[in-house]
Amino acid sequence: MIAKRIQAGLQRQGFAVGDLLKFADGDFGGKTHAAVQALQGARGLPATGIVDAPTWQQLTPEPMPSLFERCLQVTAAFEGHGFGLAKGNFDGAGITWGVIGFTLSNREIQVLLATAEVQSPGILARCMGALTAEWRAVTVLTLTQQVAWAHAMSSGSSRQSLPAVWLLAFEKLGNEEVVKRFQMQRAYGRYFVPSAASAATLGLASELGIALAFDVHVQNGGFKPDAFTLAAALPAATPEAVRRQKLAACAAGSARPQYRADVLSRKNTLATGQGGVHGGSYTLSAWGLGEDAAA
Repeated sequence: MIAKRIQAGLQRQGFAVGDLLKFADGDFGGKTHAAVQALQGARGLPATGIVDAPTWQQLTPEPMPSLFERCLQVTAAFEGHGFGLAKGNFDGAGITWGVIGFTLSNREIQVLLATAEVQSPGILARCMGALTAEWRAVTVLTLTQQVAWAHAMSSGSSRQSLPAVWLLAFEKLGNEEVVKRFQMQRAYGRYFVPSAASAATLGLASELGIALAFDVHVQNGGFKPDAFTLAAALPAATPEAVRRQKLAACAAGSARPQYRADVLSRKNTLATGQGGVHGGSYTLSAWGLGEDAAA
């Protein structure tokens, strides 16, 4: 992910801060911000701690990440998953796995792994080992039966935990390059493209606006009809920042009651460019997202 690429560039050039073994953790926190400032100061750039295009060029010869990659990076950080982390049936989805939390109940995990097996025969056996036969048997059951299977092996007070052998299997799969690629492709086609269309209808044209729309499509399944009604009723001169905050509140209002406060803090962080999510503090300009018009 982008944060790790930034951290790797800082580490290669001697700007890592703190414990070198723990620096490249994928979290764009205070230590990474300080390291970016140090690099900028050494290279004669404004020491903002924000990775803009000139700073990126000092870090790596790779092209600047696309808007999709930057949106994905932030939503993935909110989701707390990464490519390989799996969770049990905490929300009725059976299993949630991957960079933006693909689910068993939406058949996304099944599709991703079936596609990977076609493109890389033997990948399931290599990563799942003795569990492969059970997985194959589960995927021919009805969807209700599949979720019931996942529920039965989920544990903990909120049923987030899965048996260690299954956690390891999903972690191994998530670390396979072909699986990472398919996860990215599915996140783009199934979530980012529709979110860009929603943003255009809702009057969101900035990077933050697209990031908000993408996060709503990932976490909430898209904007509900009342969001489009609200947006259409706003005066044409309404600043986009105001529009974003109203849509953020609308998205949170349609969430389950027990999740509304969490959804609102997450959506407001995207709407305003800064805030707290799941105990973490985010300034999205440091993640390459701001008021600039989306490319």
